[in-house]
Amino acid sequence: MKFRHRFFAVLALLRPVFPLQAQRAPPPPAPPDAIVVGAGLAGLSAAWELAQGGAKVTVLDMASVFGGHAVMAEGFLCIVNTPDQVAQGLHDTPEIAAKDFVTWGEDPNPDWLRYYVDHSRREIYDWVTAMGVSFDFIKEIAGNSVARQHHTKGRGLALVSPLYRECLRNPLITFQFNLRVDRLLTDDHRIVGVAATEVRTGTPTELHARAVILATGGFQSNLAMVREFWPAGLPFPRNFLIGSGINSMGSGLKLAQDAGGSVSRLDHQWNYITGLPDPRFPGANRGLNAYNPDAIWVNAEGRRFIAEHSSHKFGMPVLLQQKGETYWSIFDETIKRNFFVSGSSWADFGVIEKLIFANPTLVKTANTLEDLAARAGLPAAALASTVRRYNAMAEKGFDDEFGLFGPGKSYVPKKMLTPPFYAVQFYPVTRKSMGGVAIDTSCRVQDGTQRTIPGLYAAGEVTGLAGINGRAGLEGTFLGPSIVTGRIAGRTVLADAGRKPDSGRISPRPVAPPPKPDPLATTALCLTCHDLPKLVAQPRPGYWHFEKVHERVVATQRDCVSCHAELTATYQPETHRIDRLTQVDACIQCHTSEAR
Repeated sequence: MKFRHRFFAVLALLRPVFPLQAQRAPPPPAPPDAIVVGAGLAGLSAAWELAQGGAKVTVLDMASVFGGHAVMAEGFLCIVNTPDQVAQGLHDTPEIAAKDFVTWGEDPNPDWLRYYVDHSRREIYDWVTAMGVSFDFIKEIAGNSVARQHHTKGRGLALVSPLYRECLRNPLITFQFNLRVDRLLTDDHRIVGVAATEVRTGTPTELHARAVILATGGFQSNLAMVREFWPAGLPFPRNFLIGSGINSMGSGLKLAQDAGGSVSRLDHQWNYITGLPDPRFPGANRGLNAYNPDAIWVNAEGRRFIAEHSSHKFGMPVLLQQKGETYWSIFDETIKRNFFVSGSSWADFGVIEKLIFANPTLVKTANTLEDLAARAGLPAAALASTVRRYNAMAEKGFDDEFGLFGPGKSYVPKKMLTPPFYAVQFYPVTRKSMGGVAIDTSCRVQDGTQRTIPGLYAAGEVTGLAGINGRAGLEGTFLGPSIVTGRIAGRTVLADAGRKPDSGRISPRPVAPPPKPDPLATTALCLTCHDLPKLVAQPRPGYWHFEKVHERVVATQRDCVSCHAELTATYQPETHRIDRLTQVDACIQCHTSEAR
């Protein structure tokens, strides 16, 4: 007995150091209720709705940043019968809007169209303004009989940022960036998660959930797909710039198809005739949507060939008939500053001046039209004659060539008289997909027999914006439907799980001022660990955004603290992590949109 007592006494002393059994590892975190693939406008809208209903959400994106294609958008939203319209005396109704959609788009999905025009005020206007989004003007764009295109003050970034902030603040929403979804996981014919790859490391992983929402964007950056599904009867452009989101490669369509989903109307593509090579991506064939609203457009013969304000719907067939499928925008010094580039990054004309007008490859300039023609490779006599004739028509107030201006027309032309003169060459540019994954009116993905695939949903451009546009977009009908379909997808997942959606009142919180940096923390301290010139000079998978941002930092010798004040406010090496909520405000350092 003594030995036995002595043995247990010694054992008791040793237990803290040598436990009798290994301590149990903490249980793994519970899987989310839903996975949203894509952190663009549709994906964020879906995540917000899910979390409002109490669902735990994981948002995945193959990029390292939020926003998708929406960040590079101009920020127009097509909304019907808003307080802003009423205040300006604009009479708009769902019936008027529906007629415009059908007349312009020709074959929109009738059920989705009806829902959109009936509910855009509540689903879009009331929702985004409650988050702090505001509009600086309303515009009537081709195809609309009423001005209803609401322009977001601060462009696309200012629309997406408040929603992203709300998602970051919600503890039920988790983001995982740099994660490419390779396939959907199934169990007994139900989608139960995703198999993915960490883009930067190549590490495979699996994530499980009872629902997956695809919000991956369209396919207009995949030129092979654009060509494969090109509209019949229209020649495919030989010089076609790519102007969609950098990851708009059609990945979501393939994921859905591999899981049994169907796709439809992939020939419904909305591409632009105002493509300018993007100087930020030399040699990459990427393009911008740009134009000068007061310029003359001339073809390779130096002649006008179309009314300059023609829509993409009617302009694309005409452009593709021109020699080289290209044209030149001609203007003088008095209207130079009217040059416009769509997207959050181009709101400041100083950026346009530096990156475009200072680039002799993009912009030709001369003090005479004859010299300008020589530099642009145009016939000098023809160009000079075209400008003289345009000036004469502007003087009398009637365009007897193409009817751009005259009686009953609102446009007032400007004569081209003041040197220097400018010539900018334009091309067709891809932009938006209006066909995609087939869904029902609740955003459930359907197979070829119109049966829904359990656990799989889709929203945004991957669905072709639910067919709301038909064959042609009224503009503002891409960001708007992304919000609407995203919100509906989120609510449907909740309903299918027996949860009650709760799109309650939003109480926007003011954006906190950036933290004051530690005066001892400087760029020199940052560079002791981060060799930016070296990191930027060696392209790595998954770092394209990092590289583009820091190329600019290196070139301008910007202080690291200007974007990363939160890292230096209380610098501790062991807790040195980017605060994504604070980081949203740093986006305007590159995207000059004042997105607050």
